Amino acid sequence: MIRTPLLALTTALFLGSTLLGCQASEEPEIDMADANMDTIAESFVQLALAVGRHDSDYVDSYFGPSEWKTQVEAEALELADIRLGAEELLHDLETLAPDSDDPLDARRRVALGKTLISLIAKVDLLSGVRMSFDDESKALYDVVAPTYSAEHFQEILDRLEELLPGSGTVTERFDQFRQDFVIPPDKLDAVFAAAVEACRAKTLEYMDLPAGESFEIEYVTDKSWSGYNWYKGNYHSLIQVNTDLPIYIDRALDLACHEGYPGHHVYNLMLERELLRGQDWIEYSLYPLFSPRSLIAEGTANFGIEVAFPAAERLAFEKEVLFSMAGIDPVGAGVYYEIQELVRQLGYAGNEAARGYLDGEMNAETAVAWLSTYSLMSPKRAEQRLRFIEQYRAYVINYNYGQDLVRNYVERSGGTADNPELRWRLFTELLSKPYAPSELQTSELQPPEVQ
Repeated sequence: MIRTPLLALTTALFLGSTLLGCQASEEPEIDMADANMDTIAESFVQLALAVGRHDSDYVDSYFGPSEWKTQVEAEALELADIRLGAEELLHDLETLAPDSDDPLDARRRVALGKTLISLIAKVDLLSGVRMSFDDESKALYDVVAPTYSAEHFQEILDRLEELLPGSGTVTERFDQFRQDFVIPPDKLDAVFAAAVEACRAKTLEYMDLPAGESFEIEYVTDKSWSGYNWYKGNYHSLIQVNTDLPIYIDRALDLACHEGYPGHHVYNLMLERELLRGQDWIEYSLYPLFSPRSLIAEGTANFGIEVAFPAAERLAFEKEVLFSMAGIDPVGAGVYYEIQELVRQLGYAGNEAARGYLDGEMNAETAVAWLSTYSLMSPKRAEQRLRFIEQYRAYVINYNYGQDLVRNYVERSGGTADNPELRWRLFTELLSKPYAPSELQTSELQPPEVQ
């Protein structure tokens, strides 16, 4: 392949030329000094927008220059051209001399490089390249989640069987047990709004959020997910809650923290304030969903629930406020959360269903049966989860393995539950700086200095 210098590449991509179609003698010789992380980042954003034409889920949010989106739509690049362009950018980034010795610049370089690698992998998947579940996880999210056997989950189910009342399978008994903890539809909005406000108040105790940050809530149906944060830029989010299936009382605080505070809403606005506005790093005007950023996003959003509301504090708040608002008797709350903690330990069962299904070792019927047995999902909920796996594929690892990586990093660095000040500081750093998921797997990543 004939390499095209970066500025010629940018011209080919966005001014209408044919990408990588000329001989070397026809290209002007441009010194690599003309390439820097800013120009590479600009070209990355435009390539990511081009991928979004081929997969509407890829660009989760974009609030950069509107003319770039218009240009990309007009160019209508094919996947092969996008891939070649991304390879060029990755090569330029890898051969680029450091702009400075600033550790933050070095962190930016690593994050941008891994994001380009994930973009290339996503283009390959869209082009029909087959990858195993683990290969896809590594290429898109920079890590591979651990594998667990059916025996591992069965041990947890055996413990649950001792706690759950009634007869029938564990899944049937769990589903019946939870019926007393469903939020009535006519009370859902009030309960969820109260949960969001409580999460926001807790977050503001430890984090300085931008003035004017805001969100709105919508209730939707016919989705493969239970909740979604659509970040709109300018510190504003649209939070959607799917009401296809019953929503249990614990999900109110889970969704409020995960989608709102200190989860996705806060993560996105911190990146906008600290990196896009604070550093002029244009790549943070776009969120590529299938990228390492999502493991940090989902991991911090899930871990943020217990950061904001440690178990005892959560139980007290829900019994005193949310249970009452929902008209649910709080007498059984203690047993309910004891059972929920065991169910949480089944979280990786969803990964195994996705791994088996995407690797061709399970068909749809087998995957739904696995989810019903080892994730304790009703048939309808298992079918919804399979829809999610079909749509988002290996993305499922970002929730459980992402949470574990974030928790382990924070606690390994001293941010344990009995040291909330440091816990929140480390957590805030993860929300506002570039981090690579694979770094969180090791002890090589140095935590920020405590001030």
